Amino acid sequence: MADENKKPEQNPPVKKRSFFRKTLTFFKWIVILGFAAVLFAGGAAAGYITSILKDEPVRSEASIVQAVDENAITGFAYFRDASPIGQLRTDEDRRPVSFDQIPQPVIEALISIEDKNFYEHPGIDTKGTLRAVKQKLLNETVQTGGSTLTQQLARRVFLSLDKTNDRKIKEILLSLRMERFLSKQEIVTAYLNKMPFGKGSAGYNLFGVKAAAKGIFGLNDPSQLNLAQSAYLAGLPQLPTTYSAFNSKGDFNEKGFKSAVSRQHRVLENMLEDGKITQSEYQEALDFDLKSSLAGKMPKAYATYPYLMTEVEREATKVIMKLQNPGGDAASGEGSSSYEAANQMLLTGGYRVYTTIDKGIYKTMRAVAENPENFGAADPGGLPQQLGASLIDPKTGAVLGMIEGRSFDTLELNLSTQMKRQPGSTMKPIAAYLPALDAGLIQPAGIIDDAPIILPSGSSYHIPKNANNRYQGLVTARHALNQSLNIPALKLFNQKVGVAKAWEFSKKLGITTITDDDYKNTTGVIGGMSQGVTVQELTGAYASIDNGGEFNESYIISQIVDSNGKVVYQHQASPSRVYSKQTAYLMTSMLESVISDGTGNARQGNIPKMFDGYGKIAVAGKTGSTQNYGDVWFMGYTPDLTLGVWSGYNQPVNTMNDDKSRARVLWATIMNQLLATRPDLFKTTEFAEPDGIVTKTVSGYSGKLPTELTVQSGNLVTDIFNEKYVPKDYDDGLVNANYIIYDGVNYVPQPDTPDDMVLSKVTVNREMPINQLIIDLQKALAKMRDGRPLSYYIPEDAGVDAPKEVDPRKDDGSAPSAPVNVWMNDAGTEIAFTANPENDVVGYRLYSSWNGGGSFQYAGAVRTGEFLQFRISPSQAIHYVTAVDVAGKESAPSRTVGGGSAPSRPADKPDVPDQETGQTVEGIVVPNEPVESPEEVPTEPAEPAQPETNAEPEQPKVEEPKPEEKPPAETPVTAVTAPAAPEQLQVSASASGAQLSWKASEGATSYTIYFSQTAEGPFTSIGTSSSASYHYAAQAPFSAWFKVSASNEAGESAHSMTLYAASP
Repeated sequence: MADENKKPEQNPPVKKRSFFRKTLTFFKWIVILGFAAVLFAGGAAAGYITSILKDEPVRSEASIVQAVDENAITGFAYFRDASPIGQLRTDEDRRPVSFDQIPQPVIEALISIEDKNFYEHPGIDTKGTLRAVKQKLLNETVQTGGSTLTQQLARRVFLSLDKTNDRKIKEILLSLRMERFLSKQEIVTAYLNKMPFGKGSAGYNLFGVKAAAKGIFGLNDPSQLNLAQSAYLAGLPQLPTTYSAFNSKGDFNEKGFKSAVSRQHRVLENMLEDGKITQSEYQEALDFDLKSSLAGKMPKAYATYPYLMTEVEREATKVIMKLQNPGGDAASGEGSSSYEAANQMLLTGGYRVYTTIDKGIYKTMRAVAENPENFGAADPGGLPQQLGASLIDPKTGAVLGMIEGRSFDTLELNLSTQMKRQPGSTMKPIAAYLPALDAGLIQPAGIIDDAPIILPSGSSYHIPKNANNRYQGLVTARHALNQSLNIPALKLFNQKVGVAKAWEFSKKLGITTITDDDYKNTTGVIGGMSQGVTVQELTGAYASIDNGGEFNESYIISQIVDSNGKVVYQHQASPSRVYSKQTAYLMTSMLESVISDGTGNARQGNIPKMFDGYGKIAVAGKTGSTQNYGDVWFMGYTPDLTLGVWSGYNQPVNTMNDDKSRARVLWATIMNQLLATRPDLFKTTEFAEPDGIVTKTVSGYSGKLPTELTVQSGNLVTDIFNEKYVPKDYDDGLVNANYIIYDGVNYVPQPDTPDDMVLSKVTVNREMPINQLIIDLQKALAKMRDGRPLSYYIPEDAGVDAPKEVDPRKDDGSAPSAPVNVWMNDAGTEIAFTANPENDVVGYRLYSSWNGGGSFQYAGAVRTGEFLQFRISPSQAIHYVTAVDVAGKESAPSRTVGGGSAPSRPADKPDVPDQETGQTVEGIVVPNEPVESPEEVPTEPAEPAQPETNAEPEQPKVEEPKPEEKPPAETPVTAVTAPAAPEQLQVSASASGAQLSWKASEGATSYTIYFSQTAEGPFTSIGTSSSASYHYAAQAPFSAWFKVSASNEAGESAHSMTLYAASP
């Protein structure tokens, strides 16, 4: 109860806070909240900045210094004499300078317009930034920008040029860091080397003050800039495109120039306000005629020499790549990443590239290429006929000039160094004759058999042919090369030298396009390569001949100097002796013959007539063409220069059939221009003969020393030899042999073959006997779809072949039938007939009667394969013909011709006549006691045989000879002159002979027909005709060359042109 009566305790009264304390508390919280806000904002800002800079590296002092010092520098190329070709391919012109090379007015002008406080601020200018913000917010007319020179440089070197807040923050921080590691001089120097200054008078983008001085005012040294020009340049980096006085073509840009001048005035005003210049200097600068001081328009080097600049860049890049990677293969690296890196280094590293190209020579050659009168018609697609050429100094391998194509706008491919085309016959000296000569396998007088070579081709065979569609048989190496015969070259390539050794030899002469497939290709030496060759490489290979057997790799880059003046590359000649001086001289001698006597002396493209120096300056060379003349070549050289020329179309399907000599014409045109303008290039007039060259006479059958039998044959060859390889053996290829001819081949006669059907003469033991060749040909032709008749492949000199096999004809057991279609010409000098159908007939006999048919005497014989006619002296004799087979059986007499009736068949086989009965030489019958002035009795000759119905072309019928009338009494004859040579000679061949016709010569009373087995002769008279036609009777296969003369009582005319005919 007591507790309940207690009174509760009373709390003391609370005193009220004072106003001062309330105010203090309020400000305390304001401070706390403000500090928290600052911390929050700072944290947020730090987080924001951190997010911006998270991928930005913290650059060290070394990396900043290195980046600032790095400058892409423009490179240049130079001709042989150090005169400039031009700037290496780039759209930029960069030419760095050091601080002491920069004029002070340029620096002062730049600072006045871009960064007035440059020397005071630590990389950023707070006042300048605030001023820029104010100008931006108030949209003031003058916008000075807030970035310092350091910020602008940081942006150019390290950052993108995009205007973003992120970039601005990075720029500020980088600027502060750059100012820690770089001096003000280093910063302003880097700025004036890296900043853009618009385009110059050549259309290049200019970077740096030196490039700007050159590109805008044409001044090589910035120290030549005056105040007006310095202020003009200082104002450009703010808006280089807007202020550019030139466009990308180098044309004057009026609008840009006016804007730049307005900007220049602002620069000058700032300099005046800042006390950098006086009022008089200011006024003088304003009065200066800037427009007149601008550089004139300059074409880019790529516009003036596009082909050459491209080639220089390509070759110099290979050099740089090899310097960077000595163990790499520069030739095969084009297009690779290492090549691209080397190319970028070349274009931005300030290299000076010196070439071997002679400026005068190059311009002369380009003038030839750019003259449309030097070329034929365009191809069906309208693309022009093209040209590639390379001129090389054979002593060093230096390329003095080239033709890369006719127009860079039409075709950018360098046709001298990049294009690969089949070389045709120009490869023969390189891959066949040179290695064969050097190994002693052949000499110029050595003998090669121009007879078919049978090459495997899958499951079938390929039998190459010569361009002239002939196989000439045994020929000298010199003759084979003169006439550019394919077969001798193929035999050297495949059988003598060997394909592998031939290609290895060619590789030593700089031919890099040979592939593994070429080692399997048996026709590569005549142009059947898998890739072909380039003009420059093939020219370089020929230059080795000109240089006496020493090969120098052809080159165009002589020296490369870096931006510091250090020579980083100097071409070092490294000649390699591939073959002897003697071999080179022999090859040159043979190639001189090509010019004087061979394909280089063709009626069209005749080098001796076209080259003005011929006869004064020695010339050697080789022609070449591909199938259907898709490509035509000429590789020619004088003692001081080697010039290779190719001509054709972009696609080889478009052929040069109507312009086969174009390469020779262009070669002569170029050389004539050089001879006229640069006679100093032709100091040496003769090819020097080395020791060890001797002259010898050898057998034209074997190339060995001649024997008495060789001398008797008359087939001797005198030529030069490498003394080391003069033959020591005597000719063992000639033998006296009895033989019989069948299908153009010599055979050993069968035992029963009559002696008058057997021939005897000096024959040749060939390396490949003709009869063995025929066996091989028959086997190959049986598997070929595109083979020709066997007769096409028989060499023209098959008649000199020593018989190895017995006559293959078999006796059919019966006597031959009597010859038919026997007839005599009007003059009574020729008897012709049709060949018998029996296969065992070996020849024909002629019997003559001088007593009206009372008795007949053996008068001569012809053999199958010879002319099926007898030449006789005019008389009143009566004649008939019989056929004889391999067993000696003789046919019944043919019908008679001449003065009597048909005779009866002789009872017995006639004896072979001796000199008492009559003499005969190759079917020409001459009686021992000719009848003086006989009266010929007219006879009616039998109708001559008609040609076979499938013969091509169709033979005209032989006119029946008219009976001769008794000549009238002699009357005085007025003197006449000999007739002119027959013209318009034509010949058509069939299986039974050839029909000749010509335009009659005025005043001619008769015509004499001449025959030869070769175009060179000797020619033998085979008959006469009183009309302007003649039928040559022969049994296929046959081939012959004909010509005709006209005669009258005053004498014989000159001979007509020569024509060739061969049985189909």
